[in-house]
This record gives sequence, structure tokens and C-alpha cells, in this order.
Amino acid sequence: MIKKETIDAIFEATRVEEVIGDFVQLKKAGSNYKGLSPFVNEKSPSFMVSPAKQIWKDFSSGKGGNAISFIMEHEHFSYPEALRYLANKYQIEIEETEQTDLEKQALNERESLFVVSEFAKKYFHDVLLKTDEGLAIGHSYFKERGFTEETIKKFQLGYSPDQWDAFTNEALVKGYKLEFLEKTGLTIVKDDKKFDRFKGRVMFPIESMSGRVLGFGGRILTNDKKAAKYLNSPESDIYHKSKVLYGIFHAKQEIASKDNCYLVEGYTDVIQMYQAGIKNVVASSGTALTPDQIRLINRLTKNITVLFDGDAAGMRASLRGIDLILEAGMNVRVCTFPDGDDPDSFARKTPIDELQNYLKENATDFIRFKANLLMKDAGNDPIKKADVIRDIVVSISKVPDHIQREVYVQECASIMDISEDVLFSTLAQIGKKELQEANKKFVQDKKMEVVKATPEETKEKVDSISELEYKIIEILLLYGNNEELFEEYQFKIENEKVDSEKIRVKRKVFEKVFLSLQEDEIEMSNPKFKSIFNSIAEFYIQHQNWNLETYLKTINPQNAEDVTSIIMNDERHNLHNWEKQNIIVKTKDMSIDQLVSETILTYRNVLVFQLVKDIQQKALTNMNITHSNLLEEIRDYNILKNLLNKLLGRVTSNYF
Repeated sequence: MIKKETIDAIFEATRVEEVIGDFVQLKKAGSNYKGLSPFVNEKSPSFMVSPAKQIWKDFSSGKGGNAISFIMEHEHFSYPEALRYLANKYQIEIEETEQTDLEKQALNERESLFVVSEFAKKYFHDVLLKTDEGLAIGHSYFKERGFTEETIKKFQLGYSPDQWDAFTNEALVKGYKLEFLEKTGLTIVKDDKKFDRFKGRVMFPIESMSGRVLGFGGRILTNDKKAAKYLNSPESDIYHKSKVLYGIFHAKQEIASKDNCYLVEGYTDVIQMYQAGIKNVVASSGTALTPDQIRLINRLTKNITVLFDGDAAGMRASLRGIDLILEAGMNVRVCTFPDGDDPDSFARKTPIDELQNYLKENATDFIRFKANLLMKDAGNDPIKKADVIRDIVVSISKVPDHIQREVYVQECASIMDISEDVLFSTLAQIGKKELQEANKKFVQDKKMEVVKATPEETKEKVDSISELEYKIIEILLLYGNNEELFEEYQFKIENEKVDSEKIRVKRKVFEKVFLSLQEDEIEMSNPKFKSIFNSIAEFYIQHQNWNLETYLKTINPQNAEDVTSIIMNDERHNLHNWEKQNIIVKTKDMSIDQLVSETILTYRNVLVFQLVKDIQQKALTNMNITHSNLLEEIRDYNILKNLLNKLLGRVTSNYF
């Protein structure tokens, strides 16, 4: 259990823009920051971070909250795990007690997989550094590869003993369940026998962007031709190979600061480049590059430099993945190494200055690289040359930016010695074909919709009461502590006539709202707004003064999205840079006292209107009720309604 003082220290040290900046490339937008959503695939920023309010809002997915909720949402951490992550980031010491067997059993399945994986990482690392077998075999291998002690510890490299069940037995003794050892793929269970998957291999932990262990890669050190040279963890609830980039945890900050990501193929390529001083490097771990992997990089930078060894066949196999990068609207450059070298070997023998200069001078634009590579194969064969040109035009068609696409066409025409008009014509044909296919798919999808919506379902119904309750919550969050001079009305009934007397009272906004709703004995009807309203009321009672940042630390995750949506709603226009386009966005110019008073009066008006409708409905459905009594009740409410309309300065409310 983490002490309250420690939690307070974590909140005090945490800066939401710094925490999110580790996962998303943020750019200044007025007083806030904006970036691409880390929760949905998008090409235009819809993600907003407010340093002043210490909150974030993703307008694409609807998610929002503070730094803690971001880590919980993005990394699927529990609340204590998110606190530990932030404590580690800001170097705040947390006194941890070892988990008991009961506590381990209480963890949900997903968390149990993470816990088992974390234990495995530590076990393999300790075996490498603290056992005779680990030092003699695993450690010696890494030293032969040129890895320093610092690098071995940085990447938590390890060794799995060359025994059938050494790891499994140790894990079971420590209280970890066989069920989760099997689900992570660390242990293979067959015919009631248990085997270590990575027996006799050096181990590379594969971590998420936040440093959680998702799985492992293991390299065999013997010459057993029947065994795979590299073996990865199988797919699990926490490990999806197509969504992971090896080294992203260590590289993310450098990628964002350098505004470029080097993409290599293997684990040792990443480690050797990192050790040499090129730290903005990640690997696809031997898989073909996927859209999910590209999105991970796209959050941090728009620029990717793909590093190839001198193997032409391998380069051709990777071209499809680069088309996906272009399709994501990113800028791609390619750098190849001399024959016989790969990023690992080249970085090991090249001083850092020379390595940096080589990467800078030899990185070429992807279209030029692809054209030169494929044209070597085509030679003077006109048929092959035509195929190469079509292939390159297909790549150009993936680029979403029209200006960039035109530049590529001009460059391709120059390299291929072909007319730009021919290339543009081919590009148009490809675009037309893709449009036809998209329309065909759209029609097919429509035919699949066998359930027809009723008119009532298709017609959007505006809930006036919820709209007003939203507005009341917004007023409390934004202006609750403001002190204003309010015009208040005391109602009097004389000779069946309702009249009002105006007085001026100085109150804080939250007092005005709470007193008004209590006076009418009103409870909010929308459950989520009611929950937020009650939490705000509780905060005011405990603290007397409103502090948004302190309040945001107290709200539960269920309310976090709605609260940040309300707070950040006015910031949405900052995503689009309207001012730079000479478009003036209208902001609230109504005085706060006027806004509060009008909102409360309108809310009362709508509630009265709803009461009248309910009474009328009751009269129609229940014949036992005396109609004269109902008519009298309706008349009284209509008198009150007319007075409220008079106070609002309008005959009927704009809300209905």
C-alpha cells in the first residue's frame, strides 16, 4: 500500500505534458499542446494537453483525464502501477512490500501476465550476471558482441539456463501460477510435463513504450540446425508482435527530440546503435513492418530513416512496409550499409562522429532509392522498366499530401527519363481504380445492414435537461470560485398572482448554484452529471475554496473523461490554428453572473415545462385522477413558467 504522503508527492512532481510527451509528440498550440491521438489512427491532431489545468483530452476517442489516468488508459496500468511508474520517472522513493501469495492470486489475469513477465526478466538477468553458467555462456556471448556492462544492464539482457525446467520450477517456488507461466509462453505444458520455452538461450526482454515487459526474444547459442536461431514469445493478451517495436522504451525521448526514428531489423542492431550513440533507433524484430508499428513511431515523429544492410534481396522484401509508411503521411529516407555490413557490425567498428556523418550523407529519399534499386534489375528491358515505373507510381499514390506527390512525380520522371504527363495519367488511373473499389466496398457494406432503423431511432432527440445540466457542471468547473454580484428574485403569491422582488447579493458562483438547486429541491436527472455534481459539492464542502488541479486528483476514472471533456471543450478550436488562417473564433463574451443566472432560470423553466407534460400524460393514462385538481396544478405551473420567461426576457425558452 502506498502512503498518502507519497501519493501527494507524486502528484506534486508530475507534469502532464512531460508524462504524455514520452508517448506522443506534442506541439505548442496557444497555451496548450496538441498531438496525434494515441488511441485511434488519425492524421490530423485531435489530442490536447493543458499544462495550466494539468489535464488532457482526446477529442477523437472521447477519453481524458490527468497524468495518472493517461498512464492507466494508455498502458493498461492499475492505479498503484501508474503511481509507481510516475514515482520512478520523477525519482520519488516508494517503499514496497513483497506481495503475498494471496495478493498475487487477487490480481486479474492481464496484470498477472505482466507480473510473471517482470519476474522472468529479473530472473534471466540475475542468471546472466550471478551464476557460473550465465557468466560463462550468456555473458561471454554479449561481451563478444561488444556490449558493455552498462548496455547489458540498460537493456536488462539475460540468459535462460540450459535445463528443461529451471525457470519454471523457480517461478512456481516463488508462488507464480503455472496457468500464467503457460499463457505468457514462458513455460510449455505438454502431457503433464513442464518445459522452459527459452532453455539455453540469451534473452532480450521486449518492452512497451512505458517499459512494461510484454514478451521475450531468445537467441540460441549452439549449432543445433533443428532449432530456430531466434525464438519469440507467442501471442498473448499482453504481447502482440505486430504492435510492438523493440527498443521503443529507450528510444522514445530521443526520437521526439531528434524528430527522426531509425528503423532496423534485429535486437542486436538496436543495442549496438544505441551503445554507439545513435539512441533514436527501434527494430521491427524480424517481422514485416505493420500499420500498428508505424503508428507507434508516428506519435513521436513524422520522419523515419530505414537502415538496410547490403543485401539487395532483403531490401526488396522490405519495400512493401515502406509503402505503408508513405500511406501514413510520413517522410521516409533510406540508408544502406556497405556489402557485408549491417547496422550492428557497422556501428561496432565505426566511431560515433563517422557513424553520424555516414547516416546523414547516405540517407536518400525513398522514391529515389526505390527507383535506383529496381532499375538495376530492369536494365535495358523495356517491359521490366515499364513494370518498375508502375511500381514506383503505386508508391507515390500512397502519399496523401498533394504537393509532395507532385514533387515525387517530377523526381521520378527525371530518374526514369519519362514524361511527367504519363506519370500523372497513371497516377490518376490508380486513384480512379481505388475510388471505384472503395465505392464497391461501401455498397457491399450497406447491403449487409439488414436491420433497418425506425424513424424514432434515426431522428436525434435533443435532451434539453441534460444540456443544461452539462452547462451547470461547466460553470462550476470553470468559474465556481469566482465571486459575483447576482440579481436574485424572491417570489410572492398574492390573489393567485405570482410576482417577484429583485435583490442584489454578492456570492461565489458555486454558492449561487448550490443554493438555487437546494431551494427548488432539484436533483440532476442525468446519472453521470449527477455523479460529477455530487463530487464537486463534496469537494467544496471539504475545501471551501475551488482549486481545479486539486479537484482533478480526487475524481474517479469514470468521471475523468466527462470532466476533461467539459473543461477542454473551449480549447478544441486551438487544434485547427484558425487564427493563422485569419478566422476569428468567437469565445464567450457574456458576463459570468449573467451566464449563471440565465442558465439556472432556463433550467427551472425546462423542469417546469417537463412537469406540465408529465401531469398532462398522467391525466391521459389514469382515469381515476380528478381532472380539476390536475388542471389547477397545470395552471399554477404555467403561471410560474410565464414568470420565469419574463425574467429571462423572452416569451418562450430557446431550449424547446
